[in-house]
Amino acid sequence: MDNTSGVGVLDKAALVLAALESGPASLAALVATTGLARPTAHRLAVALEHHRLVARDMQGRFILGPRLAELSAAAGEDRLLAAAGPVLARLRDITGESAQLFRRQGDYRVCVAAAERPTGLRDTVPVGSQLTMNAGSAAQILLAWEDPERMNRGLQKAAFSAAALAGVRRRGWAQSVGEREPGIGSVSACVRSPAGKAIAAVSVSGPLERLTRQPGRMHAPAVVAAAERLSQSLRRTGD
Repeated sequence: MDNTSGVGVLDKAALVLAALESGPASLAALVATTGLARPTAHRLAVALEHHRLVARDMQGRFILGPRLAELSAAAGEDRLLAAAGPVLARLRDITGESAQLFRRQGDYRVCVAAAERPTGLRDTVPVGSQLTMNAGSAAQILLAWEDPERMNRGLQKAAFSAAALAGVRRRGWAQSVGEREPGIGSVSACVRSPAGKAIAAVSVSGPLERLTRQPGRMHAPAVVAAAERLSQSLRRTGD
């Protein structure tokens, strides 16, 4: 089968990425695996590194970059959103609070799906809302499993600490009490891709009059169960 597209530079870049699929590679290994000239292999690897499709490990070897995981997560977003509607509606009905699904986009978290409490005092987060990564239980979830460099950068202006994120990783859920907005509490848990990567946060939020100052005690089991249902839906679809 002919694997060439007729666009030479693209075909060569694809060779570099394919060579890294099996693990880290030095420049010499890239040359040996791809059959490219050394200057060409180096030029392409560095260009791909600029676009975060390639990165370097601690030994300076080339590895697949974080942008590939981000693109993979985006490819599964339609399936995630399709599953989110009924899961969030059920979570809202169980807890009596508004439920949301957040994904990280750069320095923000974006609400990509929601099921609002129909009546009474509630915390409304419209779909499409961009919220800070500096506060709130969903922000904690989306930072807790980041690589150390991004996590430390995110913690510089955060209302929570590295110790708090360690607690999130240990118990599998996060809570906030007035972090994002006075009088509002929330509980969040992690949605994972089939490869185990944290790709989204499921949340419930509402007034502290109902959630109390320990909202996790009330709603963590339901939120964790909802996150697991979404993770299972992605595993079934092979995302």
